[in-house]
This record gives sequence, C-alpha cells and structure tokens, in this order.
Amino acid sequence: MGNFLGGGSSSGGGNTPASHRYEDQETGTTVTDGPASAGTVHQVLMFPDKAMPCKYGKTCRRGANCQFSHENTSLKKFLDFLSRAKKSVDVCVFTITCNEIAEALLKLHQQNIKVRIISDDDQSHSQGSDIHRMARAGIPVRLDNSPTHMHHKFAVVDGRYLINGSFNWTRSAVLGNRENIVITDMFELRQPFIVEFEKMWREYQNNQLRQQ
Repeated sequence: MGNFLGGGSSSGGGNTPASHRYEDQETGTTVTDGPASAGTVHQVLMFPDKAMPCKYGKTCRRGANCQFSHENTSLKKFLDFLSRAKKSVDVCVFTITCNEIAEALLKLHQQNIKVRIISDDDQSHSQGSDIHRMARAGIPVRLDNSPTHMHHKFAVVDGRYLINGSFNWTRSAVLGNRENIVITDMFELRQPFIVEFEKMWREYQNNQLRQQ
C-alpha cells in the first residue's frame, strides 16, 4: 500500500496546480507528478454491447446482413484506445478469452510495443483462454500460482493511462454482462496501479509462462 503526500505549489504561484508525490511504503520509492496531475483523459465505457465489432468496419460489403456491429461500441472504443499505445501496455487481468482483445495485444507486440501480462493461473487453463497463445508469441506472461485468485482487471498504457473496472476481458463480458471500464490519466488514480503491477511482476518472477 502507498500514501499520497501533499504537494507544494509550483513556482509562479497563482492558479498553477500543485505537484503531487506518491510514496510506495514497500519499496521506499517516491514518484513526483507534474502540474497536470488533475488529468485530461476521462472516459467511461459501459457494457454489454449489442454485437461484436465488424473487423471490416466501413469497408464491409455485407451491409444490413452483417451480424457484427458497425457502430462505435464500447469494445471498439476500448480496442481503439489500446491500439494507440506508443511505448508499453501492462495488463493485469483475471482472464483473457476475447480474441479481439488478444489480437490487439499481439499486434502491439509485433509493432515492438512492450506488452507485459499478469493473470490468474487457474483461468489460464480455462476454455478459450488466450494466455498461452500470447506467451507462445513472445509476450512475457506471469501467473500468480496461488490457491486464491489474481482477480484484478486493469491495465496501464504508456505508464500514463489507467484502464480499470469490473470488465473481464472475455466475450461474455462484452455481450452479456453488465460491466464497466474507466479510462483516466489522473495521477492519483493511476499511480497505485503502477506500483501494484510492478510489485506483482517482481513477486511472480518465477512464474513466467514459457514459450512452447
């Protein structure tokens, strides 16, 4: 766990927002965020969607006969946001069985974007799991190997954007469940998740899936 430390006003006074410091009590490290701490990106996505997105988009020739969605659904917005990653995507989710999400992560990996995944060991063997496929493709994947569950559902993009909510990265969550995702770059929200991911990544260093 970490504590937020009060930040002093930046030079210039007036209406300039204060900087913020976050202290990780376990590692003893302190991270300082600049005046833009309030964040500029805030988006809420609600599920379920009526249909999975059509991979052909506007070029689809099936028209009204297409069973997939041509609208800007919550999953499409989610995938579009992932695809804009420039440097890294750290994923910490209970399970991944939605092929569209797995393929987006694989594409980022192929584009030399640093992708890391932490997931639940039991769910990695569930029907339709994409975890082993991504490990075989060379994405570093670490599992909890615990009698309890690794039940987080968050990701951090480029060390700046937090994706978090009830949403499991599964097809049933897209089409059936009442789920939510919040996307934000607000420092006070994202930083504890960055610290948690790094803590778990170190903790599970001996539980990395091997390419087979």
